[in-house]
Amino acid sequence: MATGKLFESIFDNVEYQQAVIIGGGIIIAYTFLGGFLAVCWTDLFQGTLMVLALIIVPALAYVDVGGIGGISRAMTDVQKSLIPEGEQPGILLIISAMAWGLGYFGQPHILARFMSVKSVRKLTESMTIAIVWVFLSLGGAVIVGFIGIGMFDNLTGGDEEKVFIYMIGRVMHPWLAGIMLAAILSAIMSTIDSQLLVSSSALTEDFYQKAIKKNASEKEIILVGRVCVIIISAIALVLALSPNDTILGIVAYAWGGFGAAFGPVVLFALFSRKTGWQAALAGMVTGTVVLVVWKQVELGGYMYEIVPGFICNCLTIFLVNTIVAQKDKKILEQYEEVTRVIAAGK
Repeated sequence: MATGKLFESIFDNVEYQQAVIIGGGIIIAYTFLGGFLAVCWTDLFQGTLMVLALIIVPALAYVDVGGIGGISRAMTDVQKSLIPEGEQPGILLIISAMAWGLGYFGQPHILARFMSVKSVRKLTESMTIAIVWVFLSLGGAVIVGFIGIGMFDNLTGGDEEKVFIYMIGRVMHPWLAGIMLAAILSAIMSTIDSQLLVSSSALTEDFYQKAIKKNASEKEIILVGRVCVIIISAIALVLALSPNDTILGIVAYAWGGFGAAFGPVVLFALFSRKTGWQAALAGMVTGTVVLVVWKQVELGGYMYEIVPGFICNCLTIFLVNTIVAQKDKKILEQYEEVTRVIAAGK
């Protein structure tokens, strides 16, 4: 969807559906051929380009819009039209906004990067790089939103999601604008190729190799993984050709699903030696069901669905742990070993 909207906005002769197919084909090709190593290297360059764009473009736009004065005046006008006089955003809205942070714990395509670290000693360095990158990129994105309010007052019907595209076109020379627009494509590609790889790996190693053919050869596993990439991509392409929501709406639902389903499991696995597969499975099912039901009965307008899903997942794992604690000696020994290594590293 994001690829379709990007190409549709900058090329007059490319339609949305064509752009979706072109973008999907490119991403599938290099994920299919290169695997995890290709995704890591492309993400490095894509991430660098994204950070540069989110620093340079807002800086130029800030001057163009008239500085803090222009932004403040525009935000005051918008606030008057969106929030009735005498009313203030409620506590549930504030909690929902803060709860986006819970989603990070359950993002498999992010956690996979830390899992591939060369040694435990490198984790501190990796953590520092990740935090600095997130601070710069998300900080720049928030600033884009603030400046966009002052720069554009007529974006409706989903065009709000194209504010960065329009901002680039307004403040930059066409040659430089092309590079900055490539940063948007980088953000799209770095997300989807990572999720494609993690999804296909889960189907290949956690399902095919363990449930269907335990003695599968390495060559066979690679082949099955590539087939899974194609299947998952085809499903995503079909869904993207006829979207029924904004990009933000879809991302919010998916982000909440990852966080509510997997986040508590990751945290309890790290900090509770009692956690067994029974608690993990019960927690994932509970968190997912609560999130979906909360969304379907349209309670998401009052509170972001990740909040009840995450809380119910945590409570379920805690209760099951008190009844069926982890007893596998091998897993307990591994937990103690990891704990000692981390303590030694500190």
